[in-house]
Formats: sequence, C-alpha cells, structure tokens
Amino acid sequence: MIEKVVNRKKITEQSSDRAYWLSRSCQERIDALEEIRTEYNTWRYNDKQRFQRVYTITKRKQG
Repeated sequence: MIEKVVNRKKITEQSSDRAYWLSRSCQERIDALEEIRTEYNTWRYNDKQRFQRVYTITKRKQG
C-alpha cells in the first residue's frame, strides 16, 4: 500500500519555479512547452488535431 505524504512549507521556503526555468536552456523550455501543448490537445480534442482555417479580408480599390 502507498503511504500518503504531505509536506507543509511556508511560501517563503518554497523553491522558485521561475528560477528553475531560467536555469534551463531556451531549447529545453520550448521542448517542455511543446510536450505540455501536445498533452493538452490530446486530452481536450482526443488527438484529433487539425489545421485552423485562416481567412484574409482585403479591401479592393474602386475604380
């Protein structure tokens, strides 16, 4: 059986996520972001990702 463990810390004692990510290279941050995006899209859209349509409306000159 797995034992539940809870650690209580004051806010001032918590480690900084910002400091961790600033210590990572740009490529590592982008890779982590892509992994999170992929996981979210798989959960949200059941892995049915499609390209979005892009419409451009331009005003034509008269005359």
